[in-house]
Amino acid sequence: MEKAKKAASMEQRRKEEEEEEHGDPDVAQRLRAAFHYTVAGLCEEVGQDTGIQFSKQAVAAITEITFKQCGSFAKDLEMFAKHAKRTTINMEDVKLLARRSNSLLRYITQKSEELALNNLEQKEKRKKKTKKGRSSDEPAEPAAAESEDSNMA
Repeated sequence: MEKAKKAASMEQRRKEEEEEEHGDPDVAQRLRAAFHYTVAGLCEEVGQDTGIQFSKQAVAAITEITFKQCGSFAKDLEMFAKHAKRTTINMEDVKLLARRSNSLLRYITQKSEELALNNLEQKEKRKKKTKKGRSSDEPAEPAAAESEDSNMA
């Protein structure tokens, strides 16, 4: 009987925390359900690769821990951006968050560099398309006399 009361009390506290964090309890519940579905799928995939089965309780515990950790990450990222007097979280904030895990930091840095390279390639392709589309009698875009940072000195 005591365990049931304690469990009900913990569940009520969790729901109150979610409502406070997410505003709408239905949104929080749907988010938690989506999280659980994803974790269950990942556990099944890992189980197939390793031959290990995950109990429902283990999946639920992993879901809960992961959900809370993601909430903590989101708060940290928000605080990093606020500290830098920004309203947008950027890649440097994510790298700062991952600083305690060398392998994660390396992975994020590698992906960040790949994204930057892709963005650069896309810009180059767009530049080439606009130059090809221009007729020969149209003037080319004037080159900037000074860089944008020249007035920063």
